[in-house]
Amino acid sequence: MRLGRAVVRHAALGAVWISAIAFDTEVLAATGIDFDLSGEVSLESRWFPESAAYAGQPDHASGLVLEPELYFESAGGLGFSLAPFLRYDSADSRRSHADLREAYFLAYGEFGDGEWELRLGVDRVFWGVVESNHLVDIINQTDLIEHPDEEVELGQLMAHLTWSGEWGAAEFFVLPHHRERSFSGRDGRLRPSLIIDDDHATYENSRKEWHTDFAVRYSHSLGPFDIGVSVFDGASRDPSLRLKAGRDPGDALVLVPHYEQIRQFGLDVQMTIDSWLYKLEAIHRTGAQNLFYQEEDFAAYVVGGEYTFYGVWGSDADIGVLGEYTYDDRGEAAANTFEDDWFVGGRFGFNDVQNTEFFTGFLQSRDHSTSGLVIEFSRRISDQWSMNMEMFAIFNADREDIQIYQVRRDSFLEFRLNYNF
Repeated sequence: MRLGRAVVRHAALGAVWISAIAFDTEVLAATGIDFDLSGEVSLESRWFPESAAYAGQPDHASGLVLEPELYFESAGGLGFSLAPFLRYDSADSRRSHADLREAYFLAYGEFGDGEWELRLGVDRVFWGVVESNHLVDIINQTDLIEHPDEEVELGQLMAHLTWSGEWGAAEFFVLPHHRERSFSGRDGRLRPSLIIDDDHATYENSRKEWHTDFAVRYSHSLGPFDIGVSVFDGASRDPSLRLKAGRDPGDALVLVPHYEQIRQFGLDVQMTIDSWLYKLEAIHRTGAQNLFYQEEDFAAYVVGGEYTFYGVWGSDADIGVLGEYTYDDRGEAAANTFEDDWFVGGRFGFNDVQNTEFFTGFLQSRDHSTSGLVIEFSRRISDQWSMNMEMFAIFNADREDIQIYQVRRDSFLEFRLNYNF
């Protein structure tokens, strides 16, 4: 089973987790240390209704996922959080992997009229307000083999300092190690026609993955507005995929990820007026390569809104409807799948004891006939057990929509049974 290079690079932190589990909670309580262990174990089954586009790809995959979370906090306010991740997948050896989502020390206190917080170690940080395309979110690398929606993130080694007060919050990041994006293997679905050789990724910077990246973000709430402004300087989280000669006899050509040095300026705004949420994410990025391997500075934005109907039909249920539009000024040369697209969706929360939730979203390209549909359903079965179901579908994939056309047969249905402890 291939567990990936992340395990080797963070082996020392993994040893901390194993030894921490062995501590007796009564001993910790006697020393004034609060201790909490929780998490989730999941059984997952994913079925692909259409026959595979490439040889060796199965129509079904099953797996086991373990996500424990461990937290310590001393009487003096020092804390340590640990959240390892482990997946076994029956079909794709690359999807069987381990990661440290979180493994950081936490300290906090007062400074002047505000407060400070320092996190040292591996952590996850999310920026943004929109639903369909998280443009400004750039601190963590995407764990793409988990889900094609690009919302699952790998842990990132960082020093993260926050200083906040009535004037807002300023965050400073030092990121000493770059995480490479994970891709499906030869036998996995949701991959391009050529194998992605992520074992031999290249970098623009000579220090490769050990180049230190920096980021700063300022956020504040002003009346109905929640505003965030950010700057990132370092290795791109979105690699360009370059054609190279294959190293294996059966692969004449492969795609090799290449990570450029970029600088990104980001803006995210959310305005709340009664039941309305108006949202905007916008970026300007320099140093990145487009789909045709040419360096091109570009701007992109996502704009949209969401309206929530509360207590519909006299019940406790809420219904939210949303719409968003994404634009990338590189057009057909954009290296991502969102360059001129509409997204509409709806969420239904029953607000019942079982925490039943339903979400659906529909994406339509304006340049191509390609469209996509996602339907998600979740419900708690008991205090410990819950379940999730999802449908991810691609329709009318256009040959000219190069990136989507290669996964045109990879629509899937997924069922997940979860045990929470």
